[in-house]
Amino acid sequence: MTHTDPVQVFRTEAGELFEQIESGLLDLLHNPGDQQQIDAVFRGLHTLKGSGAMFGFEALAAFTHHCESAFDRVRKGEVAASEELIAAVLAAQDHMKALVATPNGDHEAAGDVLLARLHEAVGGTVAARGAVVAAPLATAKPVANGPRRWTIRMRLAENTMANGTNPLGLLDELRDLGPCDMVVDTSTLPDLAALDPTGLYLAWTIRLTTDKPRSDIEDVFLFVMDDMQLEIAEETETAPSAEAGTSLPKAENEPPVAQAQKGPSAPLDQKQAKSAENVRVPAGRLDELMDRVGELVIAQSRLSQLANGSADILLRSVSEDVERLSGELRDTMMVLRMVPITQLFGRFRRLIHDLARETGKQIDLVTEGESTEVDKAVIERLADPMVHLVRNSCDHGIEKPEDRLAAGKSAHGTITLIARQSGGDVTILIRDDGRGIDRQRVRAKAEAQGMIAPNAQISDQDLLQMIFQPGFSTAQQITNLSGRGVGMDVVKKSVEALRGTITVTSTPGAGSEIALSIPLTLAIIDGLLVRVGTGTYVIPLSAVEECLELSPGDDLRSRDRNFISLRDSLVPFIRLRDLFGTGTVPDPHQKVVIISTGEERVGLVVDQIIGDHQTVIKSMSKLHHDVQTFSGATILGDGSVALILDVTHLVAAGQYQEAQLRAAG
Repeated sequence: MTHTDPVQVFRTEAGELFEQIESGLLDLLHNPGDQQQIDAVFRGLHTLKGSGAMFGFEALAAFTHHCESAFDRVRKGEVAASEELIAAVLAAQDHMKALVATPNGDHEAAGDVLLARLHEAVGGTVAARGAVVAAPLATAKPVANGPRRWTIRMRLAENTMANGTNPLGLLDELRDLGPCDMVVDTSTLPDLAALDPTGLYLAWTIRLTTDKPRSDIEDVFLFVMDDMQLEIAEETETAPSAEAGTSLPKAENEPPVAQAQKGPSAPLDQKQAKSAENVRVPAGRLDELMDRVGELVIAQSRLSQLANGSADILLRSVSEDVERLSGELRDTMMVLRMVPITQLFGRFRRLIHDLARETGKQIDLVTEGESTEVDKAVIERLADPMVHLVRNSCDHGIEKPEDRLAAGKSAHGTITLIARQSGGDVTILIRDDGRGIDRQRVRAKAEAQGMIAPNAQISDQDLLQMIFQPGFSTAQQITNLSGRGVGMDVVKKSVEALRGTITVTSTPGAGSEIALSIPLTLAIIDGLLVRVGTGTYVIPLSAVEECLELSPGDDLRSRDRNFISLRDSLVPFIRLRDLFGTGTVPDPHQKVVIISTGEERVGLVVDQIIGDHQTVIKSMSKLHHDVQTFSGATILGDGSVALILDVTHLVAAGQYQEAQLRAAG
């Protein structure tokens, strides 16, 4: 039995809180008066502080308290959510992440600098050595008429302690507001035999004397208010002083909680049921389960092959049942691994904000298709290439405001991230409305580095692909963002490692667009099993449109042009037997598998179509790392290995071979 590390659970939850806080702060840049976002950021900081203190992250709790206090003033309208304040809290959040990752590290000096910046942003002044001279951030305004007395009746949910809330902490916060008397109600306490040690059966009646406003009392219950019964009433008549130590008698007919507040008990059950619908599972366990499902699919394929060669009807029936169940399990597993691409796009809001401040540019981020779902492994491996591309667009693409205005553009540049699903692939577009790629500069740099011969004829796409060559950069000076010629070549290698392709389009003065085409999943795919010569290959079924028979007559007639007529249109095809150099005689009844690669259709001539196959993708060995025609391999039911065709690179290889033959002929 495995036990969950509570500290690791806190770190996971802290990561989610950081994302929530960062998203709220970035939203406030566009709408500083959005009270809902201000409250959301405050709640996130408050939760982070409380949870940090609960799990022993005292330095985190103490540092976060200052940010919480600053946003408390924003929440109360005392301070505006200015751009400087948001930038200060974002920088402070990076420090909080360091305090979570290494709580015992030496972070004091960096923390002092950030706190000085934070206090300055909310109107404080900075003295020497980073000391801050300012009034406490969270000081509440005293009430003009002096202290007032409040009666507070509270009953927390029965599962409060099980959810990690300590009621004594709430009582201590009330005591910090001023002198108070507390009387506990034990009327609902069950017998010892029926008592649940994690349950909370008590209620309290508190009389509090304080000069703080009602809102400060309500803030004590900010994160449990929806799941509790609460009444707060101001006393209008003179009552004995709480400082005198008098106890609060409880009337016989006085309910422990006001009747008007008993309504939330029903929604509480619904909220508990809803939270039970979601279960947090470590990603490593999903990967392990995916491996087991893959092995099951291979075993099922072997069983199907044995059943097809047997006359036993019962064995065939069992094989069909196992095939159906394994297919359903595979589909369910794939859904579990799919995550919306907004998890990837959301990371770039902060990146672009920081880059805009660093470069002095005005850059907006627009996203489309955030709900498109991709395998989580693809998301993880796309993060770094996307960072390089976005940074490159900010540095090389988007101009400074004065340059944009001089060119008749808006001072604000725009970077657009778009995700679209097409069959078994997802296309991600990184688009900017900047200056575009200077082709003359690219060509001059390529000729200077010997990548192309002077005055050589080269297609526009091949020229633009030069930016992905190692050590290639058109930057006139080296900056913190780019200029050293590293990064873009890593992008291309990373995309190709995902069995993807990358294309570039650019219009001078109007901007550039980089398109990444990536498979939706890297684990299991539906494939079409074909035979070429004596070898067996798998074509991803998502790329297959239809299958045709290539008669001997059509084969002879198309020898010089490699085109087939398909419904009044000509479709080029590639003879895989020639491309792979099998040296075998073609079957008398060859087949043509029509596949789609982007916007064009291409035929693949094979000897035999065996049928569909659930393909568990196994990576190629290091010896075959440079073989781009195949994206991986799979194990068939008889134990043999079938190579998985990478249709995009396969078509490119076929076109190159045909061009070579024409040049030689």
